[in-house]
Amino acid sequence: MAEVQLTGIQKAAVLLIALGPEKSALIFKHLKEEEIEDLTLEIANTKSVTPQVKEQVINEFYEVCLAQQYIAEGGIGYAKELLEKALGQEKALDVIGRLTASLQVKPFEFVKKTDASQLLNFIQDEHPQTIALILSYLSPGQSATIISALTPEKQADVARRIATMDRTSPDVIKEVEKVLEAKLSSLVNQDYTIIGGVDAVVDILNTVDRGTEKHIMETLEIEEPELADEIRKKMFVFEDILLLDDRAIQRVLRDVDNNDLAVACKGSNEEVQTAIFNNMSKRLAEMIREDMEFMGPVRMKDVEEAQQKIVNIIRKLEDAGEIVISRGGGDEIIV
Repeated sequence: MAEVQLTGIQKAAVLLIALGPEKSALIFKHLKEEEIEDLTLEIANTKSVTPQVKEQVINEFYEVCLAQQYIAEGGIGYAKELLEKALGQEKALDVIGRLTASLQVKPFEFVKKTDASQLLNFIQDEHPQTIALILSYLSPGQSATIISALTPEKQADVARRIATMDRTSPDVIKEVEKVLEAKLSSLVNQDYTIIGGVDAVVDILNTVDRGTEKHIMETLEIEEPELADEIRKKMFVFEDILLLDDRAIQRVLRDVDNNDLAVACKGSNEEVQTAIFNNMSKRLAEMIREDMEFMGPVRMKDVEEAQQKIVNIIRKLEDAGEIVISRGGGDEIIV
């Protein structure tokens, strides 16, 4: 039976319908707002899906995922060889071609399986912009290991370049990939690839050791104060209070105004509230709960301001060495 020709967004809508609402909701968490809007509209306009179309889309999705896994494990040649054995030569070429067209392979995918310390030897002497480009594609853990090992001057420079990076030409990415790892001709977006940004550098700084983070932030505060402020606001959020142990939470609460705490908790989840209330007297916890109940609806702006005040107290206490926020780079706690 002939395949039904569908656009990319139609295939995505059919796949989400087939997966059901719970799994689709998990996927939506990783999409941009405009992508969610487009998909929601397409799903709404999809009146019915025949078993034939559903099977066709699911099979294609499975084949593309399989190809991605093979490419990540051993490159395109390896993927082609395995796919030919599994699907036949014609089908394998079709899947590889479809994967190329749909831009499913991310640049520097092969580097993600490389030990960060080994990778450091290849890139530490490169230009800071080249290092920033590569780190933007790695996991926060890998990037944190590498940026921690750079010279202090280069650390802040690389962090700034990651944060301010927006779009990078595919030709530049290809050239950097070729130099870094000639054995893999990676597939890259023929359009422009969006990478880096403030969120990327926040992930890295939240993973590096406190000394490296402090040096980078102090340098950025001098050279790029607005950027430093934007990064700092995203680094430790109120919900991250769950990263603190009971003793640290108790120390923080000693410096927090009860009214600020009630407003902050009003906009937090139950897990955060439990962690806070478990670290104060029953009488005080009951009083805070009553305040939350009687204050009625609270503006989100007021909640965010109250939470930020508490976050500032946490960061101040950490800088003073009175509490420790569990993070990477040798911050393990020995009791």
